Amino acid sequence: MPQRQGSDTPRLDLHQALHGRFGWQVPDRFNMAEVCSRRWAADPAHAGDVAVIDTAPGQPDRSHSYADLQMAANRLSNLLASLGVRRGDRVAIVLPQRFETAVAYMAVLQMGAVGMPLSQLFGPEALSYRLHDSEAVVALCDAGTLAGIEAVVADSPLLRHVVCVDAPAAGRALDWHALCAQASGDFDGVVTRADDPAVLIYTSGTTGNPKGALIPHRALIGNLTGFVCSQNWFGFDPFDARKPSRAVFWSPADWAWTGGLMDALLPTLYFGRPIVAHNGRFGPQVAFELIERHGVTHSFLFPTALKAMMKACPRPAQQFRLRLEAIMSAGEAVGDAVFAYCRDQLGVVVNEMFGQTEINYIVGNCDRLYPARAGSMGKAYPGHRVAVIDDEGSECPPGTPGDVAVHRLDVHGDPDPVFFLGYWKNEPATRAKFTGDPSSSWCRTGDLAVQDADGYLWYQGRSDDVFKAAGYRIGPSEIENCLVKHPAVANAAVVPKPDAERGAVVKAYVVLAPGHSGDAALVASLQAHVKGQLAPYEYPKDIEFIDALPMTTTGKVQRRVLRLQEEERARLAAG
Repeated sequence: MPQRQGSDTPRLDLHQALHGRFGWQVPDRFNMAEVCSRRWAADPAHAGDVAVIDTAPGQPDRSHSYADLQMAANRLSNLLASLGVRRGDRVAIVLPQRFETAVAYMAVLQMGAVGMPLSQLFGPEALSYRLHDSEAVVALCDAGTLAGIEAVVADSPLLRHVVCVDAPAAGRALDWHALCAQASGDFDGVVTRADDPAVLIYTSGTTGNPKGALIPHRALIGNLTGFVCSQNWFGFDPFDARKPSRAVFWSPADWAWTGGLMDALLPTLYFGRPIVAHNGRFGPQVAFELIERHGVTHSFLFPTALKAMMKACPRPAQQFRLRLEAIMSAGEAVGDAVFAYCRDQLGVVVNEMFGQTEINYIVGNCDRLYPARAGSMGKAYPGHRVAVIDDEGSECPPGTPGDVAVHRLDVHGDPDPVFFLGYWKNEPATRAKFTGDPSSSWCRTGDLAVQDADGYLWYQGRSDDVFKAAGYRIGPSEIENCLVKHPAVANAAVVPKPDAERGAVVKAYVVLAPGHSGDAALVASLQAHVKGQLAPYEYPKDIEFIDALPMTTTGKVQRRVLRLQEEERARLAAG
């Protein structure tokens, strides 16, 4: 085993050694809930350990043990079974960060059902499409998300029941706590195969409606190497296995997204550690207070969050006692200033990471074992064979831009468990994701990058029209479809507009319908229209009215033309 590196010795790069020694061990039978909750609750040495720390503005903090988590999950599983939920059924989980959200995932997964996370920020149109397309049979929500679900129940004929935490007495929703209190605390988990579906997460595409990525139970195993590396071994010591480990995790990432579910909640529970669940809005002061109060050691923070924290508190050590050991960041490049802030003021070198819902946690930095480079996507995490490939599927030489791709087989020729099963009810889209035979080929991410001579990847941009704004992944078609439903809009195209603070903001080019004029009142009306139907971060912060959209000869909108126009305008404005 390599010796620990001292502060005065040159940094070693152990990346190649990690890949050479690592091999996947995926059992035939595997269940996320079994390894994230039941096994800890069944062990007297760990049953009393804290699993979830509930926090919310104006409320006292509450700690829940793994025994509490499993008991609550058992009761909810029995309730769901009494409502007719069976193996393979989709159950919508429309909840913020709170103890009951962790309970919901454990309860659904141990039944062999499929959890479908939905953001509490979704508007009626976004909710309605996903509930209808997924054929969800039950929705789990709380008082804050109930109204959104009830508004679209009529459009989801297969949705038989809505179960609500803190349900209003006069409403039609079933009362979660009242009914669970009557349910048995004993439940025998369903035996699932590692390849069985566990989670259905909808991801925006460049054309058509959002696609549901079906994630198997084994994908959690595929996520673990990236999680451990990006979290600098998550409290364990790679150089001394006998050294006691400790870790407390918190991230503002919504547990309804891959970043919150697969990069925070599930891997933290897998390792039997406590995770802080904050049911409230993010703010720099709130973040620092949470980190200090709960002794948070590990976190996942978007670059926009880190920028806000840096501006609000440039010298955090003067105000807070921090115990941070690792920060992972993703969504966009951190940048030199934030990288230096994390290193010099927070005391940790931020590890930037890259992944997708379909193939998550595949590339990143791990400063504990190989040097992190500011602005880099990092290198392939152990167990993942990653390359930059051209249109024909051949690997590009260093310095040549290409599509970031992950091979079905690792460097030893064994199957990589990180892969999704496919897009829900969309086999053509699944086939299009791969180059060659989907069972043994490259899976394209759609992100362009350059690989340097040392193996680090450097992000170049999207090869399609999906973009990220303030850390959120934005699919233009859903916003365009929403805009076109407004009576004043004949056509629309959505592209990113460069922004110094957020990386990009959503901009819409709008062609007006006859009889309408583009003025400030219409801009406000269109923005309100989108806000009311989709998530708040999807509304166009800038709207420009034009006579016609640039089109191809086959009638497709050339968003690339508009994107380049925005980039050129930003360049000229910067001087």
